[in-house]
Amino acid sequence: MYAIVDIETTGSHAQDNGITEIAIVLHDGRQVEGRFSTLINPLVPIPAYVAGLTGISNSMVASAPLFKDVAGNIHRLLQGRIFVAHNVNFDYSFIRYHLQQVGIDWNARKLCTLRLSRKAFPGFPKYGLGSLCRSMDIPVHGRHRAGGDADATAILFERILQKGGDKMIREFLKKEASEQILPPHVGKEQIKALPLTPGVYYFHDAKDNVIYVGKAKSVRKRVLSHFTGMDTSKKRQAFLREIRRISFRDCPTELTAAILESIEIKRLWPAYNQSQKHAEQLLGIYVFEDARGYQRLAIDKKRKLLEPLLSFNVLTDAHRYLWKLVREFGLNAALCFLDRSIKDPVLTEEPELYNSRVQAAIDKIQSEKGTYAILETSMICSDVSCILVEKGRFVGMGLLPEKVDPFRIDHIKDHLTVYPENEVLKNMIRSYSDRYPARVLQLDQTAGG
Repeated sequence: MYAIVDIETTGSHAQDNGITEIAIVLHDGRQVEGRFSTLINPLVPIPAYVAGLTGISNSMVASAPLFKDVAGNIHRLLQGRIFVAHNVNFDYSFIRYHLQQVGIDWNARKLCTLRLSRKAFPGFPKYGLGSLCRSMDIPVHGRHRAGGDADATAILFERILQKGGDKMIREFLKKEASEQILPPHVGKEQIKALPLTPGVYYFHDAKDNVIYVGKAKSVRKRVLSHFTGMDTSKKRQAFLREIRRISFRDCPTELTAAILESIEIKRLWPAYNQSQKHAEQLLGIYVFEDARGYQRLAIDKKRKLLEPLLSFNVLTDAHRYLWKLVREFGLNAALCFLDRSIKDPVLTEEPELYNSRVQAAIDKIQSEKGTYAILETSMICSDVSCILVEKGRFVGMGLLPEKVDPFRIDHIKDHLTVYPENEVLKNMIRSYSDRYPARVLQLDQTAGG
């Protein structure tokens, strides 16, 4: 039992736009059982370009019923049927949202004739409804009107069924069901409570222990992504069964969420987190003088009694940075142990001249250990997101009200939460500062001290 649906709307997002027309074709898998269509007053003006595309004007919908007036009948027609549409998530999201707004909680299994057509009829240049109808000689009486497009989609659906579509439909429905499933102990209300803004989220088990920590630009979308897909491995299924509660912490930016995630993984050591739990390699770039008097930079494991010029937790990051110094200051790659093909490098210039360039590279490293703040626009409030690095060490992060002087370290610190530093976040901050120098505010470490 299918409901083949098409709608016209005032725009592309359900929360900010209304439905101007809906058509529903009822189909039993063999033939059409019935039709329903109506214009709807969206209670918002129809943009001129939409009116030009659909032919539906503000005057046409002025006397049409409101969605709430036809919602009960729409729900009755859709209830218990598989929802079918071309680019199904668009139509489904609008109808589900507007039904929710009038107090009707509706869910349905979905089929997308666009995706089904790609499978049933490979080789067409385009799979939009208009293109398919032209390629397959499907008549459309009223393109970009709900009734005409719904009838055309119904004919397309019948062509798919004739092409052995029963098997394809079962496969698509199975996949759709797996993508919508939530962990057995997590209700929809927990998902709805999650924000669409940056943050760190926590999965808790039956004893309320945190078993996984993650970060996201949009917490709700990222959490939902954990529950989609076709991974039926024993480990993943065990993971899903253990989740009983989801909590989160808001963060003003994606960077602060990434930093907090790293801190929380080190603090909580969650069972299902793999990254950042390995022992840190704690590599460093060191300087030493060889027997000929040449200053040499080298990557080595960190030593207890010797402070490196710069530390890393990933060897590739250390190599990348040292190569950057070699290119920028004209250093010898073999003397820096980056070119292993030359076992005993010979330089024609005097040590003093070469060493001056090495010192310039060291000075650059030291300058990067300065005191600065990363300032970004917050995505959760009007305050400014601030990350403070003092003398090369991460201090903490927080939100600065507009009245705070960002050049005064003592003023900044009053609004920060102090966090422990680790090699992962040090490299994260250093990389971010290199990538977005306009967001870095250099500070005088003595100001306000």
